[in-house]
Amino acid sequence: MSSGVIQRPGTRMRLTLSAITSRKKTRLLEDALAEFTSRLGHYAATGQENFASEAALLASLQKAGRVPAKLVMLDARGRTMSSEELAAWIGRERDSGTQHLQFAIGPADGWSQESRKRADLLLSFGPMTFPHELARVMLAEQLYRAFTILAGHPYHGGH
Repeated sequence: MSSGVIQRPGTRMRLTLSAITSRKKTRLLEDALAEFTSRLGHYAATGQENFASEAALLASLQKAGRVPAKLVMLDARGRTMSSEELAAWIGRERDSGTQHLQFAIGPADGWSQESRKRADLLLSFGPMTFPHELARVMLAEQLYRAFTILAGHPYHGGH
């Protein structure tokens, strides 16, 4: 694993946390999400997007003029990783020039086969099901943890 931030001059990795959801936000989880995305902002430009459908998400990836994002879909059938493994994967992507990672939390019934084929990585938090809002907080925390691991920051502490 590399430490510090290795990127081309003038570039900063961009992270987008997306979800297919129409649920109302929960204040408690919004506060936690704001905390971790604020912390994450020290390491990467971070944004959020909500979509009404898989089709809308996939269409947004095709917009002209945008740097193509690597798409990471959260899916129970995906690959499980330790925090260190996720950090190493992000570090390799960053160091190889990936400018944008889009993490997507799927619809209530899960991703379609077509969408799963489009993903650059299927990532799983395990076989349990979580509400979208909680999954997004967990994702933001794990991304923050990954960047602190890469930077040698003591937050992770080797847990």
